[in-house]
Amino acid sequence: MSKGPISQFIEKYYLHFNSATVVDAAKAYEQQLQNGAKMMVTLAGAMSTAEIGKIFAEMIRKDKVQIISCTGANLEEDIMNLVAHSHYERVPNYRDLTPQQEWDLLERGLNRVTDTCIPEHEAFRRLQKHIYKIWKDADDAGERYFPHEFMYKMLLSGVLEEYYEIDLKDSWMYAAAEKNLPIIVPGWEDSTMGNIFASYVIKGELKASTMKSGIEYMTFLADWYTKNSDKGIGFFQIGGGIAGDFPICVVPMLYQDMEMHDVPFWSYFCQISDSTTSYGSYSGAVPNEKITWGKLDINTPKFVIESDATIVAPLIFAYLLDL
Repeated sequence: MSKGPISQFIEKYYLHFNSATVVDAAKAYEQQLQNGAKMMVTLAGAMSTAEIGKIFAEMIRKDKVQIISCTGANLEEDIMNLVAHSHYERVPNYRDLTPQQEWDLLERGLNRVTDTCIPEHEAFRRLQKHIYKIWKDADDAGERYFPHEFMYKMLLSGVLEEYYEIDLKDSWMYAAAEKNLPIIVPGWEDSTMGNIFASYVIKGELKASTMKSGIEYMTFLADWYTKNSDKGIGFFQIGGGIAGDFPICVVPMLYQDMEMHDVPFWSYFCQISDSTTSYGSYSGAVPNEKITWGKLDINTPKFVIESDATIVAPLIFAYLLDL
């Protein structure tokens, strides 16, 4: 299929520095898929609130991503946007807000993420009512699931349909649920739904063990990686932090700790981040540092795009979708 106008634009004008890396990384990603490799995409930051689902959902539907790692916030905030979009408020002058103005937002039930406020009652509490029932049913039945599996159950049950405020095709979580795409959610406890779940445990209404743990996510990922890496698995990292650091470590864990010396390294690596190289920062570490940790090979194609992921990721996805 011939490339569309967005792809043609970046190929013509993105010729040097970070912009050239955007094109190089997109072409190498495409080559990975053509070679039969699979791709992991990791989501850090507030990409769901930035409405990455408008294009990422299509990436999932078109089989351009085979596994996702994301923060608990990204897992839930895509669904929050699905059910409460009209109640979000944009604050273009967020840099100029006084502490009093920030407090006023809190009192109105608006939690700010840079220039966008998430409505507590229409987003957090609306999900809480329905997800609690699913948690409780599993708890009573002695069943255990991963955080993303509970979210899939809620989405596919249809209980949220009455609240939909955006086109369902723009929800990446719904696209993932339809495919039952594997998702890794390290540190899920550090999220609104994670905090809410913990509160029910403290109150004695749920057992902590009903929610599968981060260790179980790593063992699940280890099994998935060994079964799917025959033609390579690439690693496309949006942002830094735990969403990237946790899953990339599965390779050295398998190789060094499990002594499975035939496990291949990640076959591709790209990171989009505004974290520049600094002292001891994972997010700012250059890819070659990952060679010393047994994550990447000498010959792994490596790309770092030092830019805003909300600008860059949609362009790369557009290229992969021939837009």
